[in-house]
Amino acid sequence: MSWRFVTFAALFVTCLLTANTLAAKLVAVGGLVLSAGIVIFPVSYIVGDVLTEVWGYGAARRVIWLGFGCNTLMVAAIWVGGELPAAPFWKGQAAYSEILGQTPRILLASFVAYLVGEFANSFVLAKLKILTHGRWLWTRTIGSTVVGQALDSAVFVTLAFAGSVPTGALIGIALGQWIAKVVYEAAATPLTYAAVAWLKVSERTDVYDYDTDFNPIRL
Repeated sequence: MSWRFVTFAALFVTCLLTANTLAAKLVAVGGLVLSAGIVIFPVSYIVGDVLTEVWGYGAARRVIWLGFGCNTLMVAAIWVGGELPAAPFWKGQAAYSEILGQTPRILLASFVAYLVGEFANSFVLAKLKILTHGRWLWTRTIGSTVVGQALDSAVFVTLAFAGSVPTGALIGIALGQWIAKVVYEAAATPLTYAAVAWLKVSERTDVYDYDTDFNPIRL
């Protein structure tokens, strides 16, 4: 793979890890309560769109699993760091645990939601590219995000908070996150167009997934 592919793969993983680190903070934006991860997480979907549009579903699938592996490693390292005995003079253990020590339920929810959302996003975009014969890029970048982010938000909120938060509030949280992420993607459409156009010319590739095996497990 070229340096451009490696760069976009690294950008995807960086956005994912950064978003998960920021997720501990809740922010209020226009009356919506969102995770601070909203600052960067939707960028991972934008980069995922670019990867699928230019290099195809198979390449995007490898990067999605790479992101999953890197995230797992980060979580494991943070847990080990939290379990190590703190120096007697260091007063930050409580803050460390509060910000970085996510509960197993939250971690499981984020892992499952990530895989479901990212693979749905890539699958829908690849199929829409064939259906539209490569035209109207905006329909597949936004359309795939509508599906992928809806599943991501619904799965995460349900697995993370069902039983502890009223159903009405769950729906409101998931809907708010979904709307914010889709609006983010739509606003970034010009940048997506520019990146895709540059990469297709530079890489001399424009993959159509006519004969692709869409099994997400296959590497």
